Amino acid sequence: MEKIRQAAIEEFAENGLRGASTQAIARRAGISKTKLHYYIASKEELYQEALTHIIGIWAELFNDVVDDEDPQSFLRRYIARKIRHSLEHPEVARMFTNEVMRGAPMMREYWDTSRHATQKASERIESWVADGLIRPVDPFLLQFNIWALTQHYALHLPEVRFMLGVDEGQPLDAEHIIDEVTALVFHGLRP
Repeated sequence: MEKIRQAAIEEFAENGLRGASTQAIARRAGISKTKLHYYIASKEELYQEALTHIIGIWAELFNDVVDDEDPQSFLRRYIARKIRHSLEHPEVARMFTNEVMRGAPMMREYWDTSRHATQKASERIESWVADGLIRPVDPFLLQFNIWALTQHYALHLPEVRFMLGVDEGQPLDAEHIIDEVTALVFHGLRP
């Protein structure tokens, strides 16, 4: 099922729900369409299951919280995890973004859970502000901006490669990107 889910995420990321086909998903998974339908009832069910999986990934990326960790250490680890994930699994961010761009009809049931997690993170950010560790910021907008900075590398990977002169198949310098994004975020958060 993991192999099918990964093939589905790749297909949905590239072609969206409407453009994807179970035949293409089966081909990517290396199985027959008949065998695929043994494991899934429909393309829409598989799409929903893939979205559920992606939302779990996003939650895991933020959940590794150490209560007494300072903002710079925490944010560096969080940014590093988000950038590495974007570079290693760009199809996940692309599928998620495609769903949001079409109005997120299949994600509405998850928004309360996502908003709760974002609110929890906002409370942590507000505590950093209250302790004078970072300047006053809108905690929701800070998170949105970090998401935009880190997911850029998944959503615009061909452009990033071209602009940096990095050939397809060659790795981007993840540590350099992490350092730059972390410095940019933290420079803007100085009290």
